[in-house]
Amino acid sequence: MATPTENKRPVLLITGANGLLGQKLVAQAVQEGHFQVLATGRGAARLPEESLQGVHWEQMDVEQEADVMGVFQKWRPSVCIHTAAMTQVDDCETARQAAYRANVEAVAHIIRACEQADTHLIHLSTDFIFDGADGPYDEEAAPNPVNYYGETKLAAERLVQAAACPWAIVRTVLVYGIAHDMSRSNIILWVKASLEQGKKIQVVDDQWRTPTLAEDLADGCLRIAAQAPKGFLIFRGKTL
Repeated sequence: MATPTENKRPVLLITGANGLLGQKLVAQAVQEGHFQVLATGRGAARLPEESLQGVHWEQMDVEQEADVMGVFQKWRPSVCIHTAAMTQVDDCETARQAAYRANVEAVAHIIRACEQADTHLIHLSTDFIFDGADGPYDEEAAPNPVNYYGETKLAAERLVQAAACPWAIVRTVLVYGIAHDMSRSNIILWVKASLEQGKKIQVVDDQWRTPTLAEDLADGCLRIAAQAPKGFLIFRGKTL
């Protein structure tokens, strides 16, 4: 695998690379070939073997500032796409300290590292920063989260907005897809599996959502990485 001194392409650091979006980002970034891909995660890589070709893996716990600073100092990435987060809404409500560490304190660590390395930060946020009373929302809409998950993600956005490094915030909606060795399901896979097993499912019937295919979201994030815009982007298909 390549090292920081063996490859002159800019380094793209991806946090949460074992996750659904992280795996799609790694695969697409390798295929495009613009960046030297640095995939990171809390433990060992769970990516398929073919996806690890041409990729460097570093264990990095985003909740540990020393981990983050060490990896950034070693690699000096040009771009960081920060996907790692605690996203289970109910768990965030009942385990608030853990949610704050994962969704706010970890972002503060990433920001400090990006500032020191002059790294462009692309931060993944969520439509849960809004209350859902008057959607669909645009980039200028006023946030008003109604649960703790949304509160933590809004707090993280505010940290990013105050950062001294280049940044962009991508607000996602109901990301779904299939990836290798996934640690948890998503709504589409849950519905598919339940129906295949003949189970009845209970879902809300008073919401309008715009589910986002993980491949499309990865494509959008990599376009941002290539163009380096600053500000808020609400992902709506492949139009970024």
